[in-house]
This record gives sequence, structure tokens and C-alpha cells, in this order.
Amino acid sequence: MQPLVRRSIALLLMLVLVWLTWARTPVERLGLDPRLQFVALPPLPQKQRAAYLGPFQLEGMWQLRTRNALFYGYSALVPERDGQLLAVNDNGGVIRFAPPGQRPYASAPMEIRFSKGVRSKSARDSESVMHDPVTGAYWLGLEGSNQIVRLDRAFHETGRVAPAGMRGWGVNTGPEAMARLPDGRFVAIREITTSIWEDRRHEAFVFDGDPIEHPVGRRFEFDAPDNFSVVDMTVLPDGRALILLRRLLWPLPMRFAGRIVIADTAQVQAGGVWRSLPVASLASVLPVDNFEGITAVPQPDGRLTVWLISDDNNMRTLQRTLLWKLSVDPRHLPWPRP
Repeated sequence: MQPLVRRSIALLLMLVLVWLTWARTPVERLGLDPRLQFVALPPLPQKQRAAYLGPFQLEGMWQLRTRNALFYGYSALVPERDGQLLAVNDNGGVIRFAPPGQRPYASAPMEIRFSKGVRSKSARDSESVMHDPVTGAYWLGLEGSNQIVRLDRAFHETGRVAPAGMRGWGVNTGPEAMARLPDGRFVAIREITTSIWEDRRHEAFVFDGDPIEHPVGRRFEFDAPDNFSVVDMTVLPDGRALILLRRLLWPLPMRFAGRIVIADTAQVQAGGVWRSLPVASLASVLPVDNFEGITAVPQPDGRLTVWLISDDNNMRTLQRTLLWKLSVDPRHLPWPRP
């Protein structure tokens, strides 16, 4: 049997097992308690941190717990101007919370006010988010419908577009990573590779500005490590971007691995290939889960605080919502060459 055929059969079996696991997982009956608990995880040995995380320092790891039934499935993360973090989930919900070490904050989840008539999960499945701290606007990448939605600061929908080039991105393999580049352009990257025959290249589109105002995107490809899915990205002050990737290793019990790669946004060109370099390995031997959100926050001393959040898929007994805090000196991160 050819290797590709074996891999396809194995992938099909894994998808079936994942669906059966999700469908049969009992959901704990929860209330609407707004309190959010940060349960610290044991620290990792220095040798293990250095072996996998490279230039990143691991500042802390927590499991997020709450009795609120609306808290689950967070797939993207952005910083707010007041130091809080905002995460969006796959059912049209958001939560704003103060990370560990900052002042307490009432962190009750909120629902996004989509336009009238939007009821299906495919029209609410938010997998990527971009925030403009000046205007307060947010942009969401919706996976099920492969659309981009713009929100105001109160999370009310103000615009929606279905770019023609993204319509074939599939029901569960859409725009998982989205960001605005320093020159004002927007990029959206598809979660999976361009075909089952391709291991590295992901289809992506670049827009001249706000996709609601500039809906015609131009295609390019993003080059990532073999057999990893693109799940989120964040742009650094110097124009480079950190892109988070994830791989499902085994469905029962669920085991994941991840990668953080870096790319130079100045190299994004229509029709070209945007190349990246790996800078950290979120190996399965570490306390990882389904990491899908990443954001970077500049610090006064020039370092960056990098936050990661995992998506528990509302499977509270099999997956966890984890929050990692990393830090890095951007001078120790490489500059990818064209």
C-alpha cells in the first residue's frame, strides 16, 4: 500500500474517532457563574524548556476553569489596550479577562451581536480575530461560511463579506489565521494545505485594506512545516509575524503537538510563497492541548510577552483550556530570508 494511501486511511479513521468522541462526551451541567479560575500547572525543568522552546522563556502555565456554561472553544486571542486579553470562540462568543498577575476582572463571556437572521453555527464559527485599538473595531474570520465579519467596539456586526477566492475553503478548514500587516493590508490563511498531495503549502489571500471595503483578495501561498495546520497568527512591532500551527497526533485520548514559526510580512506578495522558520516546538511531551490562539504584547523593556490559549471543543472531560505565558527578546528571533 502506498504511503499516501495509508496516511489517508489513517486520517479518515482519526476523524471518525474524533467525531465519535465529541458526540459521546458528556457535557457537565453548568450555571452562569462569571468567575474564572487560573489553576497553575507545575513548572517544567530548564533543560526541557530549552530543548523545545528555543529563545522563548516559559513564564507560566495555567488551566482556565469556570462554572459558566458559555465558556468553551476559544480559538483566537488579541490584547486589549488596558492590558486584558480577549478571546473568541467557535460559537460566536467572546471573553475579556485579565491574565494572571494583573488586577482581577469580571470575566463573564459575552455573545457577539451578529446581523439579524444569523443563526447557524457556520455563520458564527469565529476562528481568527484582528483588533484595531484606535477605532475599537474587530474583524473575525468565520470558518464554516468562509466569511470575514467586522464588529464595532460593542461587538455589533457592522459589515460582512464572502471573498470569492475563499468560498472553496471547506466547512471546517477555513480562515484560521488572519492579521493586518504594518502597511495596512490584511491577510487570511487557510487551515489546511492546498491539497491532500501537499504537505507544506497553505492557500492564503492578501487584501489591500479592510476586507469589508476591499473584498477582492489576491492569492498567495504560505509555506509551513510538514503536516501541520495553521491556526492563528500575530504581527510583531518590527513587521515579523509569529504563526501558530497544530497537529492532531492521536484522537483517543487526544494528543496534540504544535509549532511556532516566524515570517517577515514584508515578503507577502500576491502570487508568491510566504516562507517561515520554526522557532519553538510545542511537543506532546509538554503539557499542551489543542492550542489555537496566539498573541504578542510588547513590554517597556523591549521584550515581548506571548500568550497561547487552547480550544477545548466543549469536551470538558477530555480537553482543557490552557493558557501559556512566554516571553522573548525579539533580537533573538531570526529574520527569514526570501
